[in-house]
Amino acid sequence: MKFTISRENLLTPLQQVVGVIERRQTLPILSNVLLKLSDEALELTGTDLEVQLVTKAVVEGSDSGSVTVPARKFLDICRLLPEKSVVNIDCRQEKFVIQCGSSRFNLSTLPAENYPEFDAGTPEIEVSIPRNCLRRALEKTVFAMAQQDVRYYLNGLLLDLGGQVLRAVSSDGHRLAFFEQSLESGPEEGRQIIVPRKGVLELNRLLGEGEEPVTVQIAPNNLRVDLGTVSFAAKLIEGRFPDYQRVMPRELTRVILVDKAAFKGALTRVSVLSNEKYRGVSMEVSEDGNMCLKAQNPEHEEAEERFAVELEGKDISVGFNASYLLDAINNVDSDNVKLSFTESANSCLIEDCEDTQFKFIVMPMRL
Repeated sequence: MKFTISRENLLTPLQQVVGVIERRQTLPILSNVLLKLSDEALELTGTDLEVQLVTKAVVEGSDSGSVTVPARKFLDICRLLPEKSVVNIDCRQEKFVIQCGSSRFNLSTLPAENYPEFDAGTPEIEVSIPRNCLRRALEKTVFAMAQQDVRYYLNGLLLDLGGQVLRAVSSDGHRLAFFEQSLESGPEEGRQIIVPRKGVLELNRLLGEGEEPVTVQIAPNNLRVDLGTVSFAAKLIEGRFPDYQRVMPRELTRVILVDKAAFKGALTRVSVLSNEKYRGVSMEVSEDGNMCLKAQNPEHEEAEERFAVELEGKDISVGFNASYLLDAINNVDSDNVKLSFTESANSCLIEDCEDTQFKFIVMPMRL
């Protein structure tokens, strides 16, 4: 294998691929990036056996071949080379030689044939989704995913496709984030898949800006997304996601409209003196339209904030995890936040006053 490429054309795809490669691997070869050269096109592949990324770069070269090299060492070398420099690569006799000006680096290699294959399966469903729609769906729900929960199906994001509608749902058992948007086309039969947490984070990172559509292919156990210059694949989480429709509160009897900036500022300040472990903050809203936020900690320190809100219905007194409320508020784009409660106040529905696509449900806590 021998080729020449500019530093910038090599650095971008290498950075994308290294994102899925873990620093500590049970298999040494998984710390490497797979390079395949053919027809003046260099293909770079990285995987952790759960998520795989494949990118391509145009090179000048005549000797085709394939090899694996330490991913992060290769990236660090390319990142530290001078800008707009030309990089010459020559791989011979189990040595990977990088030449750039007066700099020369030799990296160890492992055989390409030992690199594990990622079984993407045969696609059963293929749908085209606008890039900004998919990115927005992930951004509005990614924060509510569970981390290392014994209920493994919560350690990911539910994508619900069907009836020309895309729905994204995430939950950690204490809160739930929901996003819904119509599509121009979609599968006739509904399909629900659970994408693992790492796959969601990587896909969200790769989507970037733009309105051009991306192709989403769903196989029995895998998801593949064609992003043009990058091919993303992830193994799906097996299991059944809880019925999120049953969680949606109905017969809302009390509605609070509050200024987003005032609510966020007060909540942030009060939470400073909340219990560091539980982050509990009490919320009291009186019928005359005053909200009082209170917090205290085991050291008997207290904080209190009062400000005006609009209330429809009876007064209310309830406690919440401040972090959960702040996560929801940060995803509201309008100037006002809408909080709705049922008669028993066993859950709170948080919505954007101008955008009905995003909904957030948080369960109260006892203080």
